[in-house]
Formats: sequence, structure tokens, C-alpha cells
Amino acid sequence: MEFLVKSGSPEKQRTACLIVGVYETGKLSESATAIDLVSEGHLSNIIKKGDHNGKVGHTLVLHHVPRVNAERVMLVGCGKEKELTEQQYRKIISKTVSALNETGANEVVCYLPELRIKNRETAWKVGRAALIAIESVYRFDTLKSQKDETPRALRKLTWMVPSRVDLEPAEEAVREARATGSGVNLARDLGNMPGNICTPTYLAEQGKSLANQYKVIKTKILDESDMEKLGMGALLCVSKGSSEPAKLIIMDYRAGKQGDKPIVLVGKGLTFDSGGISIKPAPAMDEMKYDMCGGASIIGTLKAIAELGLPLNVIGLVPTSENMPDGAANKPGDIVTSLSGQTIEILNTDAEGRLILCDTLTYAERFDPEVVIDVATLTGACVVALGKYASGLFCNHPPLARDLEQAADTSGDRVWEMPIWDDYQEQLKSNFADMANVGGREAGAITAACFLARFTKKFRWAHLDVAGTAWNSGSDKGSTGRPVPLLTQYLIDRAKQKAVA
Repeated sequence: MEFLVKSGSPEKQRTACLIVGVYETGKLSESATAIDLVSEGHLSNIIKKGDHNGKVGHTLVLHHVPRVNAERVMLVGCGKEKELTEQQYRKIISKTVSALNETGANEVVCYLPELRIKNRETAWKVGRAALIAIESVYRFDTLKSQKDETPRALRKLTWMVPSRVDLEPAEEAVREARATGSGVNLARDLGNMPGNICTPTYLAEQGKSLANQYKVIKTKILDESDMEKLGMGALLCVSKGSSEPAKLIIMDYRAGKQGDKPIVLVGKGLTFDSGGISIKPAPAMDEMKYDMCGGASIIGTLKAIAELGLPLNVIGLVPTSENMPDGAANKPGDIVTSLSGQTIEILNTDAEGRLILCDTLTYAERFDPEVVIDVATLTGACVVALGKYASGLFCNHPPLARDLEQAADTSGDRVWEMPIWDDYQEQLKSNFADMANVGGREAGAITAACFLARFTKKFRWAHLDVAGTAWNSGSDKGSTGRPVPLLTQYLIDRAKQKAVA
């Protein structure tokens, strides 16, 4: 989809469809008021007759509005003017794009960024709307023999801004949204791919593909023999029950100053998680193909920043494996030695994500990182705690946590910080090893983060538990692409901070 940014009077726009807002009270937005004035009350009369209620997302398409150049005018409900929130704005844009696909209009002009949202400037509203539009038209039909084709799919969307002063920042916001959307869609594609196709080897090939597309990225793959030589006993123990060999994907993005420490992003890449010997219940086990969404988000984020050409040094690390229950698989009570030299008693083989992550976090030390951020669909406990709305944030460096929270606020890809106090470390005690890989039922997301914290004492680190946010279940089942928007925004912010410094 092509995005443009313009400014100008709504009645003069020659387009297949012009989009303006209406509030629940019947009040018209500024652009709708302009159309109503030139059409001598055409919109007001329709609203007075009760044809549009102004509720969030309600749409009505009008044809041949008098003295307006557009073929159609779409009225979009915006709810109560003084109660318009960012979440309502998302719903308004999403429902508008869905409705547009049913009009037959393949190019439209949209005035919805003029809606007032507290503390949000025009550029933010344009950028957010563009990303929502990209997400709204996403379809994963790669593996369907018959695809649902939209007769005249939306091809071009022009965002209108109040004045020419808004053009440049809005255009930059669209550029960032387009790159972020590209990364989100890649992460969604990978997350939606079934486990018989998206194996660790397949995921490694996607890392190589990025290097082929963007010269600024160099990709290296460590095989099991390489990891064995290094001493990655925790990572390798997870793949023992699978015929698919584990991989460690290393994507090196170098566009920053020589000598600048890199930001290291680590993503859990379990391409299928049966639970191993501690096997999961059968219902919804098909969804365990999504246990690699953390790794997919790192690949998607690297794609986004490569498209933007951010002047940073970033390392993407994706440990990838399957967790299967054959005769060679881990058994409860087994003890393995991690790359750090610390020993781990495996009490539950379904707590395998932290095992592949801990060795990768130790491996990250060799890059002398500025910060390390890991992303993982790590615990069902985080889903219970936060649901699908916020990712769990755990951090050993308050300024890093604040930066991620700021990026979350800007991107709408929300997080909630949770504690990793030493008190919780008591739950990881083992009679036979340095630590156990689980800490019991209580505070499951926290003890998982505390486990990882034992491998991050040499650098500034944050952990994002995206078990509830990376995937939708039910009728909308599928990957969300989160937290690509959060990570991309964080890196955009870091690039701007470095430029100022």
C-alpha cells in the first residue's frame, strides 16, 4: 500500500473516497464541517435523520455529495470527542480500513489524523494510523490453495494534515511506520508458519536472507558442533529429543560509528514446543508453533532498522530449536552445564526457553554490549498476570527500563515493569545443582526472569515476556508481530539520542 501526506481543503480533493469524522453528539470534525458547509448542510441532514450514530468505528458511505470533488464521502464514528483515547483511535483507523476494502475504492484521502488526542501531535497520529493500516490489511494465506481476493484492494492512502508545517514530520512518521510495518509483517509471517516448515534450519535461512537483502547486515549461523565446542550445554540439551538440529543465528547490523558498543537483541526461537517429557496438554498444542515469536521479532526488527538505515550497531541473536519427547530428550532431574559454567537441574522440561536463552545471554558478553534486551514467549504466568495487552518487562538497569517504557508509550506496544528482587531467587534453589530451571507455581514469570538474571550480571539487561502479546488465540488466531513496534521505536529513539550527543 502506498502512503502519501498532503494538506488542503477537503471539498477540493479529487479521490475515490474522502474520509471524515463524526462524533456521537452529532458534532462534525473540522473537515466534515467544511464539507457540510460547502454542501449546504448535506451531512447534517443525514445525521439528523439518524443514519449515523457517531459510535466508534461506525461507517457510512455517501455518494455524490453536492459540490464535493470526491466520488464518495465516508463518515466514520469517533465516539465522544472529549473521551477520545489512543486505543479508540486505533479502533477507528482499523475499522475504517476494513470498511474501505468493501467500498471498491482503491485510493482514498483520509482526514482522521485531525482528531484531537491528548498530548499527541499530528505526526504521531499519522504514523500510528499508517502502521495500523498496514496491520489491518495483513493476511497470511501463503499456504492456502484458494486465496480470498479483494476485488479492488486499497492501493493508495493519503493522510491529510492541518498545515504545510506538518508535512515533513508526518512524512518521516510514515517512513518509520512503513519500515516498522515491514518488520511486523515478517515477524507475523514467521510466527504463523507451521512447525513442519518453519524449523530451526528454516529460521536460520531467514537470517541469511536478511543479509542478502541488506548489505549492512552480516549473518553467521552456529551449528550444534560449534555450540558443543563452546560449551553451550543448556542450549543443546533442549534439542536432544528432536531430529531437527539446533541453530544459533547471529545477525550483525553495523551502521553506527566504529567503536560504538552494539545493542544486542536476543529472541527465543522455539519453532515447536511439545513440552518434551513434561509434555503439554493436547488442547491448543498446535499454537506452540508460536514459541519462536521472540526470535521472529528480532528478525523483523533487524529488517525494520535496515530499511530505515538507523545509524546504530545492533546484534541480533536467535537461539532456535525444537522441544520434543523422544528417547534422547531431557528428563526431569537431569543436570546440565551452561556456557557460563553454572549447572542447572531440569525439574520441568517444558521450561526450556530459559535454557536456550541463558547460553545465548552468556554468548552476548563477547560483543561488549551497550545493553542487552531479550524477547521470549516465556511463561503462561505472564499471560495470567497481564493478559494480551502488555508485555512483562524485567530489568536490572532503571534507565534502560525507562527508555523501553517511553518507546512503549510512543509505539502503543505496551509494557509493564515487574520486580526481579533477590527474594525470588530463593525459589530457584536446588539440592543438586547451582539452580533449578523452575521455581514453582508462585510468581512464575518473575522466577523465570530471575533465572535469566543469573546470566546477565556483566551487562545492562532487560527481559520482555511476550507470551500474552505475541499471539492471538480464538477466532483471530495468529501472530501479532509484537514487540517489533516497541523494539524499532526504542532503536529509533536511541539513534536520535546519539545524534544529539
